[in-house]
Amino acid sequence: MSSISIVPVTTGKQMRQFINFTLKLYKNEPNYVPELAMDTKSTLSKKTNPALEFCDYQPFLAVRDGKVVGRVVALINPVANEKWQHKEVRFGWIDFIEDYEVCKALLDAVKAWGQERGMNCMEGPLGFTDFDREGALVEGFDKFATMATIYNYPYYVEYYDRYGLVKSVDWLEFRITVPQELPDRVAKTIDIVKNRYDLRVVKYHNIPYFKKNVAPAIFNLLNECYQDLHGFSQLNEKQKQQYIDAYIPFVDLDILPMVYDKDDNLIGTALMIPSLAEAIKKSGGRLFPFGWWHLIKRLYLKQDEVVEFLLVAVKPEWQNKGLNVLMIADLFPIFKKKGFKYCETNCNLEDNHKVLSLWKSFEHENHKRRRAYRMDF
Repeated sequence: MSSISIVPVTTGKQMRQFINFTLKLYKNEPNYVPELAMDTKSTLSKKTNPALEFCDYQPFLAVRDGKVVGRVVALINPVANEKWQHKEVRFGWIDFIEDYEVCKALLDAVKAWGQERGMNCMEGPLGFTDFDREGALVEGFDKFATMATIYNYPYYVEYYDRYGLVKSVDWLEFRITVPQELPDRVAKTIDIVKNRYDLRVVKYHNIPYFKKNVAPAIFNLLNECYQDLHGFSQLNEKQKQQYIDAYIPFVDLDILPMVYDKDDNLIGTALMIPSLAEAIKKSGGRLFPFGWWHLIKRLYLKQDEVVEFLLVAVKPEWQNKGLNVLMIADLFPIFKKKGFKYCETNCNLEDNHKVLSLWKSFEHENHKRRRAYRMDF
């Protein structure tokens, strides 16, 4: 068998090969949902991703006989490394054909690249921030992916184990059935929480006003609430604006509860978005020339029956006081009205019991598990 060459991505043509590789690899996989090509290109460009102003990174292609057989990005986030007091190189955007030698060559390239820069361990799949796709799928290969998560073939897990990578952390994903009526336990809690703490749930209905005057407070809240979650990297002002521009236009403000205390401080929120996974699948990961129509159709003409739960954040001092129940209680009647039958939670850390406890009152299925792997060297 001919040898594998690991080629640094340095040209526009190579970046197109990097992006197109997964579309070919998963062409016949019904549960795969591609990342939008424009998002991948934007994330890996210093012109459009503010994280690259302080992160070091290098995309690689694995090539055999002139054909791309794998890809990976090696990256170093010094903000996260300082926060967590380690010297870690991350690997992300990793995909490869069913051939262990290709997987090994890619991981070897990440390891060597990291060692050249003084790193002594590696972890992945991870991105530059928690808002990039992360975690290899290890359970739930027969379930349809979401727009915010990685799908990979089962052989990835076998190869990671064979290489000597070990579990760093797992995330769980749940599919929640939207109830016809709120469970008694939830309904009884609502008024108690509101009255005890003098709280109010606010909805906004003007996207431009929301983006300018309200959305920044959400990402300030995320920085505070997520600072101790695994691998989290604080967002700077440019990064906050990047995510506001990327996510908020797709958000249905009817399903974005903002909880304020009596002094008008934002203390909790839950960010949801109508699922665009089916639309992105049909678009082939490209908006042009005709992929945009599938997204417009899902957003404004015929929404999917699934809503994706991107995140929930509650100020530390307000946790365990019922705010999560308050937001969930506000959302489920609206889900019912809009025709949403299911809620996909996306990634919940397996030891984040405060979030996991939210689903106990509802019919739910823990249908996926994903994993970050690590290795010391």
